Amino acid sequence: MSLRTMKRLLAIVCEVFHREACAAAAQSRLRVDFEFLPKSLHDIGEEAMSARLQATIDHALQTRSADEQPGAIVLLYGLCNNGICGLHAPVPLVVARAHDCITLLLGSRERYEAHFAAHPGTFYKSPGWIERDSDPNDNPASVTSRLGLSRNYAELVEQFGEDNAQYLMETMGDWLKHYKRLCLITTGVGPEEEYRQCSRAQAEEKGWLYEEVAGDTSLIQRLLNGEWDERECLVLPPGQKIVASHEEGVIRAACADCAGCTQVNESI
Repeated sequence: MSLRTMKRLLAIVCEVFHREACAAAAQSRLRVDFEFLPKSLHDIGEEAMSARLQATIDHALQTRSADEQPGAIVLLYGLCNNGICGLHAPVPLVVARAHDCITLLLGSRERYEAHFAAHPGTFYKSPGWIERDSDPNDNPASVTSRLGLSRNYAELVEQFGEDNAQYLMETMGDWLKHYKRLCLITTGVGPEEEYRQCSRAQAEEKGWLYEEVAGDTSLIQRLLNGEWDERECLVLPPGQKIVASHEEGVIRAACADCAGCTQVNESI
């Protein structure tokens, strides 16, 4: 199916983009069907996250009638600690060349990298990260819970011994200690003043500097419009899977039964 004749997209979306994705879909020339997945997927590790995403892709296609089948699937995810690696589909699968969601919220890798370089030690917030926030320790499947980091010192001592408990508390207990500022990314959706107040309060509580930066949802819009420039997104053909790349492109295609070979994407 060519882009000219394609009428329907399936978007599988991290819920942190809920408002931005719905706003973009309202402006798209395509009919966009959504599958939203919880932010907590980021906390359960690479293999579990990838398995959940693949199951969502498979189930969504298997349960749709012939006239409801999408011409392509768009993933509103970044590489997300390799959580999208291995994903494949019988229709083209499209994903931004991004390490994480901040790229999609700022509009490009270049803008994110420039901001990151100018402001190291920044903890980012956005409408979705505020509204959908949760403590990973509250999720039994999360990495922190499985490592025992959701337990207090006495519980760690009981299970791992005093030396190991002390090590866990010192090296992994306070994962926020390297941050120095909190940056709210405003995207023009939702009650911005409430987001601002919430973010300022968190920054004050942590003793961090507070700043704001204007978001740019144009990359999300292009993804849901079917405007897929190979420089900013990967269009994965059927029969291939997503793998991480250590080069500028962030991700690349590989044969579904092979981890090493790549193939130039064909126009769809």
